[in-house]
Formats: sequence, structure tokens, C-alpha cells
Amino acid sequence: MRILSMPLIVATLLVGCSEDPEPKSPDSGASQQDAGVPGDDAGVPGDDAGVPGDDAGVPERDAGVPEEPLPSGPPVPQGPPNVPEFDPAFPGQTRVPAIQTKTPIQVTEIASGFRNPWAIAFLPDQRMLVTEKATGSLYIVTQQGTKSPKVSGLPAVDARGQGGLLDVEVGPDYATSQLIYWTYSEPRSGGNGLAVARARLVDDAQPRVENVQVIFRMMPTLESTMHSGGRLVFTPDGKLFVTLGERSILAGRAQAQDVKSHFGKVVRINPDGTVPQDNPYRNNPNAKPEIWSIGHRNVLAAALDSQNRLWTVEMGPQGGDEVNLTEAGKDYGWPTIGYGEEYSGAPIHTSPQAPGMEQPVYYWDPVIAPSGMTIYSGTLFPEWKNNMFIGGLAAQTLVRLMMRNDRVVGEEHLLKNLNARIREVVQGPDGALYLLTDATNGKLLKLTPQ
Repeated sequence: MRILSMPLIVATLLVGCSEDPEPKSPDSGASQQDAGVPGDDAGVPGDDAGVPGDDAGVPERDAGVPEEPLPSGPPVPQGPPNVPEFDPAFPGQTRVPAIQTKTPIQVTEIASGFRNPWAIAFLPDQRMLVTEKATGSLYIVTQQGTKSPKVSGLPAVDARGQGGLLDVEVGPDYATSQLIYWTYSEPRSGGNGLAVARARLVDDAQPRVENVQVIFRMMPTLESTMHSGGRLVFTPDGKLFVTLGERSILAGRAQAQDVKSHFGKVVRINPDGTVPQDNPYRNNPNAKPEIWSIGHRNVLAAALDSQNRLWTVEMGPQGGDEVNLTEAGKDYGWPTIGYGEEYSGAPIHTSPQAPGMEQPVYYWDPVIAPSGMTIYSGTLFPEWKNNMFIGGLAAQTLVRLMMRNDRVVGEEHLLKNLNARIREVVQGPDGALYLLTDATNGKLLKLTPQ
């Protein structure tokens, strides 16, 4: 373990997003040969490779104590929008004032040598499960950086493009069941698709999983290496949210608002894969009963706020990354509405608004390429209470959003000096933030006060 940097002085952190207006390579979102078909999202490796509510977006205050004034001033420096003709639907929907963390931050490298790591989950003793997207490998890592042998027994993955081994979560009943859950791109006859599996973790010198069960499969099967989604979020009542992409290619994109398909959806299941009785489409014979919400592009970030509401952040095309409060039965508009355009510069939408379709709480144009998020509830950084943190791939930054009354009121871009793509951010049991950098020598980092 070593210290990467001493105090991260805000003046150096508030450098603008890395621009990538014309992605050229799989690592930055190359466009496809077919006109109008988007490529890998900005900042997504190729083969080599919550906004809180009224009392959740701002700390609780005693009656009669005035709220702190809202931030003011210019936004975080960034380039011009790709689609300047689309105006935001309301003030503060994009480019809010820049803010600065006052607490000096220490960045500690816990471990390195991961090949494109994707997710972190904490075991009860604060050791971590860490997935490697590209190799389909799972490791147990101690707080001191000791890495276990590869956990054996996981099923094969299709690791091309944006596939591979993705998220991992520890079951809510782990103390008695030892169950862990993970998402992966499952190779199938005729293509592939995201799957959710669970198994008992045998945690010994040669760790392994036993009694593997696939509890959910994205359907239909399609041949695509992109837009799998794959984040898992357990709720306090034991339900499991799974985020799903629309596979990027036009045949998949067209199904994002089709309730007969899982593409471009958030789904909600029980831990055994069965469908909760109160799911919004359960009684619709023409719909997939697992569906929670529709009209998403590729959701790679999801978290609950202090009211246990689900917030997601999804990748836009060229412009139009979105923060959404993701509620039951609602349509989030893709591909009908949005704030971006094709990588070729061709238009996708005639308007960013339409009746019956939700507006994002916040959006970015140009994009940050979001992946991984947490809503801070710890005590190490009191000024971060109930703020949202989002990993930026193309932007190579950790994005902090200050919230008030379900709106973004301030934005900060942290860790720009690392020059690293941030794939994952989670809050640890100790109140620190833990990050993964997306690289062939990916690192596990820890953020604490200096």
C-alpha cells in the first residue's frame, strides 16, 4: 500500500473534463462503420482491455436554522455542447456552478495489477471482492492489499468489447447464506446477453463458488459486444435492481421502450430470480414482468439514496449522459428523446422533450462517460453528506454532485491529476470512498481525509 498523493488542492482538481468530441478508438468510444450506429461509449475499453430527495439531498437541519446559500459562479470548465440547439428543460439541468471540497484528501493505493477491474463489494470483515471485466476473474482483497488466488467456479464470460465479468454484490443474508451475486455477459447460441448469477462463496485459502444459479437472463439473445448494463443494487426489503443496456446496435436500440424486451430497462427481481408482486408490469400479459422502468440507453451506475429511492446515471451517445430518479413504470425516453447526437454528428432526436417521457434530473454535454456511483452517507467527510459521486471514464475524473430538493446545485471534478479512468466508486464501511481505475494495470484506491 502506498500514498499516491498528498492534499488534493482544489485549484488543481477543478481542471475541466477531458474532451473527446470525436472518439477514435475503442477506449474512447469509436463509432461503427454503419451510419447512425453508435460505437463503444466514450471511455469504454475494447477487447484489450442518486440524486437524493428533499431531506436526502441536504443534511437535516434544526427548525429555524437557515440553509446554506446555493453555490454560484461559473460551471466546471468543459468544452462546447455537441448539440447546442437543445436547451435544458429547466434551470440547473446542466452546467451548474463549480464547487470545491474544503477537506484535504489523501489518496492511498491499496492494490494494483488488475486487468480492467469493474466492481467492488465489501465482505463483513471489510475485505473486498473485486471483479476483472476482461479476464472474467474474481478476487478477494484485504485492506492491506493482499490479493487472494482467483476465485474458481465462475461460469465463462464473453469478454469482448463491453462484456465480461461486471458487477458483484454480497447478498443481504450473507452472514448465514454466504451468497454472492454477479453480472456477466453470457455467451449463448446466437449471441450473448447479460446474466445474473448467485453462488455460495467458499472463503478459504483457495476460494471458490459452489452451487452456481443463474437467476436472471436478459432476453432476447442478440449478437453485440456493447451496452450490457450490469449494475446490481439490493434494497432494504431484499429486492434486487439490475440495470440493462439496449445493446447499442439499431436492432437493440429500437427495443428500449418495448416492454416485451429487456433491452434498455431497469429490472427488479427477488434474490431467487422470481418477480415481486408489486412490479409495475407484473399484470401486463404483453410485458416482461421483471421490468421496473424503460427507455434507458446504457445504465452503468446505480445507487439508493437515504429514502431508498433508486438513482441511475446512464451513458448518452455524443452528449447527453443523464442522472435519473428511476421510478416504477416510467419511461426515460431513449431513443425518442435525449440531449446528444450520433458519434458521426448525425441527429438522433428531433426534440429533447416529449409527453409521457421523463426528463433527466441532470445531464452532461459533452459527456463524462459515467460508470459506478455512490451517494455518500459517511462521517469522514461531513461536507459530502448526501452528495452523489460518479466515476468518469472519458472525463478521467471523480464527479461530485451537490444536491438539494432533488436538483443538482453544484458540481466538482476530483482526481484529475491521476489521469485515470474511474470505473467504480463505492463507500466502504469505514466511510472512505474506494475506487477502481479502468486500465490493463488497474488500481484499487482509497480516499480519506488528509
